[in-house]
Amino acid sequence: MTTPLTAESKTIGALVAWARRSLDQARTENAAQETLWLLAHGLGLESHYLASKAEQPVSPEAWVRARSLVSRRVAREPLQYILGTQEFCGLEFHVSPAVLIPRPESELLVQEVVRGGGLNKDAVLVDVGTGSGCVAITLATILNGTRILAMDRSPEALAVAKNNAERHAVGDRIDWIEGDLLSPLRERGMVGAVDVIVSNPPYIAEADWAGLQPEVRLFEPRLALIGGHKGTEFHERLFRDSRAFLVPGGLLVMEIGQGQAAALRQTAEQVGGYAALQVVEDTAGIERVVIAQRLG
Repeated sequence: MTTPLTAESKTIGALVAWARRSLDQARTENAAQETLWLLAHGLGLESHYLASKAEQPVSPEAWVRARSLVSRRVAREPLQYILGTQEFCGLEFHVSPAVLIPRPESELLVQEVVRGGGLNKDAVLVDVGTGSGCVAITLATILNGTRILAMDRSPEALAVAKNNAERHAVGDRIDWIEGDLLSPLRERGMVGAVDVIVSNPPYIAEADWAGLQPEVRLFEPRLALIGGHKGTEFHERLFRDSRAFLVPGGLLVMEIGQGQAAALRQTAEQVGGYAALQVVEDTAGIERVVIAQRLG
C-alpha cells in the first residue's frame, strides 16, 4: 500500500518524496532511479528537471496520473510496461504485456548473427518467436537486402512487432507470419532455402515458475517464458526441424538458459546433421547462446 499524499503537499518535491517512500516500502530494487523515471513520464518532464522544480505545484490531473503510475509499480508491474518502452541494441522498442521485455543478453543473438551469418543481399533469415520484433528489426537496420521473416504464434505479439518495425522504418523489409515455430516455412516451400534461423525461445522449466520475480511471473506472457518440463523442449524441436530448412552451412542461433548448454549439446549430437555446437557466454560469464551449423 502506498503512503498517503495530502492535498496540501502537491508539489513536485513532495510527489518525489512520496513516490520514493512508496517504492522503498514495496522493496523495488532501484527505487530512487525508478521514482525519477516514473514521475518524469507522468509529469511530462525530463527526469533531471525534477530536483530544480521541487517547489512547483502539481495539477490535480498530473497528480492522479503520476500516483497511478507509482501504484502500478508498487504492485510490481514491470517498469517497461508502465513506461511502454525498452532499449535494445541502442533502439527504443514499444513493449506491452503481449510481449516479453527485451533483455540485454538477447543482444548476443544479433551480434552472433552479424558476426557469423555471412549474409549477403540474397540471403534469407528467419526469426522464430519474434515477440516485440527486437531481434528481427535490429537486424533489418543492419543487414541491407537480406530477406527477413519474423514469426510468432501470438497475433498480439505480431501487432506490437509490426508497430515497432514502422517506428524504425523497416516495416517493408520484414515478412510477419503467424504460426508455431517453423511450420509456416513448409507451407511456403522454403525447404533448404534459409541461411540463418535465430530464436529466443521459451527456456524456463515448469518447476522454476513459482520462484520467478513477481514482475516476470505476474505480468510477462507465460507463453514466451515456459519451455516445458525441462525448459529445453522448444530448443529440441528447433534442432530437429531446422535441418530441413537450412542451406548447407546455414546457422541455427538460439538463446538458452543458465546450465542448459550441456544438455543441448547432447541433443544436437543425437539429432545429427550439425557441426559441433558453439557456445557463447554473456557478460556475466553465463553460457547464453548456442550456434549450430548445418552440415552439407
